[in-house]
Amino acid sequence: MNAYVFPGQGAQFVGMGLDLYEGHPQAQELFERANEILGFSITDIMFEGTAEDLKQTKVTQPAIFLHSVILSKVLGDAFQPDMVAGHSLGEFSALVANGTLNFEDGLKLVSQRAQAMQKACELQPSTMAAVLGLEDKIVEEICNGVDGIVVPANYNCPGQLVISGEVAAIDVACEKLKEAGARRALVLPVGGAFHSPLMEPAREELATAIDNTNFHEPNCPVYQNVTTKGVTVSKEIKENLIAQLTAPVKWTQSVQNMVADGAKSFVEVGPGKVLQGLVRKIDSTMETSSAQLG
Repeated sequence: MNAYVFPGQGAQFVGMGLDLYEGHPQAQELFERANEILGFSITDIMFEGTAEDLKQTKVTQPAIFLHSVILSKVLGDAFQPDMVAGHSLGEFSALVANGTLNFEDGLKLVSQRAQAMQKACELQPSTMAAVLGLEDKIVEEICNGVDGIVVPANYNCPGQLVISGEVAAIDVACEKLKEAGARRALVLPVGGAFHSPLMEPAREELATAIDNTNFHEPNCPVYQNVTTKGVTVSKEIKENLIAQLTAPVKWTQSVQNMVADGAKSFVEVGPGKVLQGLVRKIDSTMETSSAQLG
């Protein structure tokens, strides 16, 4: 069985999507439609902008979504997922890929999500940190013992967990994690505490938008960040997507469940190869590749 996986924020690169635009009329049409929906020329920033331009949350998230979704559409009949999953933002790409959301609705939600997250980031100094070389349980216990808000946010693969929260609490947690034997506890260059309780204002704003969007029954299961199980009921998918902004991304557990349910190969659709690396660390027997055209 083929599992198709979709990357999240951080996979962007200068010039992303230009080959798709230049090589495929269908891609060109979808990119132009995206410029109309967003009300600014995201293609200019994707194709010609600097790395700094691409780093703005309101640009990064739609750019990665567009790269992934347009690539999956251009693949045509070669795109045949038996199951899908996306890392954080990538879950929206996965939901367009399996027919739960249409292209326009998916893009609008991603744009609203990015703006809501940006606003939430500005309310309070917050950040995230990558913790390497410790068991998840130890990281969880240390976070629980720190004053202030600091929580596990991304279970990326065994021995790699990202924590999220208030700046002061993250600093204290990093010190304690190093004392406990972490190989690294490194504050990340992000503007906010994604997948933590500090995203509650964004979750509320996005919940309204998601509630007002038409979700269809998917053509294959999506393994969602919040529950890690394959879901095929649109009502459940909606609830999990609303919960996602303040809940941790359980990527390790999702991949393990996809393997248990019969996945034999993982194809990453979109920019970068981060998810392939994580999948191999979670289960070294899996075949991984990037979605390729022709």
